[in-house]
Amino acid sequence: MRLSLLGVVRVAGLFGILATAISGAARAVDVTEARLLNAGSDAEAANWLTHHRTYDAHRYSPLNGITTDNVSGLKLAYAVPLGGWEPSELGAPALQATPLVDGGFLYVTDGWGSIYKIDGRSGDRGRVVWKADFDMDHEGLRLPVNRGVALWNNLVFSNLGDGRVVAVDDPTGEIAWEKQVASGAGEGFTGAPLIADNKLIVGQAMGDWATRGFIAALNPATGDEYWRFHTVPAPDETGGDTWRCAEAGNVDCWKVGGAGAWATGSYDPDNKLLIMGTGNPVPMFDPESRPGDNLYSNSTVALDIETGKLVWYFQYTPGDYMDFDETGVNLLIDREIKGEKRKVVAHFGRNGFFYRLDRTNGSFIGAKQYVDKLTWTEGVDPKTGIPLGYDPASSLQEYTKGQAPRRKGADRVTNCPHLQGGVNFWPTAYNPELKLAYGASIEACSEVVVRGEAQVGEGFQEFRGEGEFWLGAGANVVGTPTGSLSAIDVATGAAVVKVALKYPNYSGVMTTKGKLLFTGHLDGTFSAYDAKSLKELWHINLGVEFQAPPMTFAVDGKQYVAILGGGGGFSPGSAFYGLAELAVMERAYMLWVFAL
Repeated sequence: MRLSLLGVVRVAGLFGILATAISGAARAVDVTEARLLNAGSDAEAANWLTHHRTYDAHRYSPLNGITTDNVSGLKLAYAVPLGGWEPSELGAPALQATPLVDGGFLYVTDGWGSIYKIDGRSGDRGRVVWKADFDMDHEGLRLPVNRGVALWNNLVFSNLGDGRVVAVDDPTGEIAWEKQVASGAGEGFTGAPLIADNKLIVGQAMGDWATRGFIAALNPATGDEYWRFHTVPAPDETGGDTWRCAEAGNVDCWKVGGAGAWATGSYDPDNKLLIMGTGNPVPMFDPESRPGDNLYSNSTVALDIETGKLVWYFQYTPGDYMDFDETGVNLLIDREIKGEKRKVVAHFGRNGFFYRLDRTNGSFIGAKQYVDKLTWTEGVDPKTGIPLGYDPASSLQEYTKGQAPRRKGADRVTNCPHLQGGVNFWPTAYNPELKLAYGASIEACSEVVVRGEAQVGEGFQEFRGEGEFWLGAGANVVGTPTGSLSAIDVATGAAVVKVALKYPNYSGVMTTKGKLLFTGHLDGTFSAYDAKSLKELWHINLGVEFQAPPMTFAVDGKQYVAILGGGGGFSPGSAFYGLAELAVMERAYMLWVFAL
């Protein structure tokens, strides 16, 4: 580990000297379980203590110093440049983390997972207290993405792309402990860790690298593992029969089945349920390599936080062949639906439907299309939520005739929405005052290339080996991709307002008591919208690609809005969509903080 005071020195081992170089740089109160449980209270209104701010993942702040009436006066308060520029074979890292804030101190990560503690108490300058750098190996086909930290007591946690989980002492920046939690070939982490029930929750992310996904709970004091739930069951486990590997001529296909848990989950403390999404089965475009429904891929899973045992699950797209991961946010909302009070999981599906599930048992309530164009199925069964066209007797699904990739079928097949969504991993939000759920979406379609050249990946691929990137085919975008913002009434599942965006969105959203909605855009624009009408009220272009979500905090009663800016060489604008005007944007890695 290297610890440095940026702009002054980079030296190994001088932890005490460097960490105390800025006086008064210690938090006054530890982040306890009680504080995390009450993160939505007025007492914590100034802070953002966990990835989604609260366990219900609403990304709603009760701060209202910045409102629809005065947001037009928002200006840059300060900016902090970050490191982590070193590329992997997939290109330069991307900033996708949510800053956490406690007592005016900000905690952010760069794309390689290095942690920066920044003193923002002055309001006009962000001073780096320390940087914890974990000597990541930048070689190889590794995804250089890290989505943030977790706070617990006096420790700060980061998950790393090489499978390590690291705890850093908050006052000094020294490593408290380090564990190789994901140790298989190709395994690693990208999602921010979550502290729930005094457990550190992590999800193995690299499903597309021919690995087996898992969710694990660690002792945050030591890193020792309490339990591990595999998102791909073994043949003798419940759900194992949904991997019909023998039909593929490879009885071990489940061992490289993917279903990565690569985004941060939600937590229901009343029912002691950890609720997380899972990714696609692998290879994503070649279901003949792994016939069956492929549980628990493309699912929301609810786990007993004490034991890690599966309580319920809901699979959105059985036997997926369109890369419709469902790792995106699960909003936990209590809402009256048809005269009955329901405990709801609301989820913007990457497959283009907005779903409502019963949080207590996973039963289906309803689903409605929220993207403009959806062709991969004609709809979902109104009672079960299973996509129309599903054949329970078949090992290979074909939801729309002729549009499922087959080794001896058409050279190319087209489905909408795009393989990236819809809404992907980036955060959604819920405003409890307006009773609206928000999603920032991609509006596009994908062409899977079984044979021939492709924009992303290549034509049909045989298995290469565990730990190697395995798509099973290639993919192109169809037409000119755009984006959208939707505000959905959770009681009905229908969009109340929807507005078009020029570009696909990768930033996600945050909403406030000031009736505002914030998001960033791929062209470097950062915007504020009226949360009721979705009318844009303010924007600024900072010239850097936004793939990170906005957040807000307060110091001495003054509200600030912050966002990380900076895309990697594996830019969604160029890699997935071929948008030339985005491909030429320069790379920069910055923390931007705004105030009135």
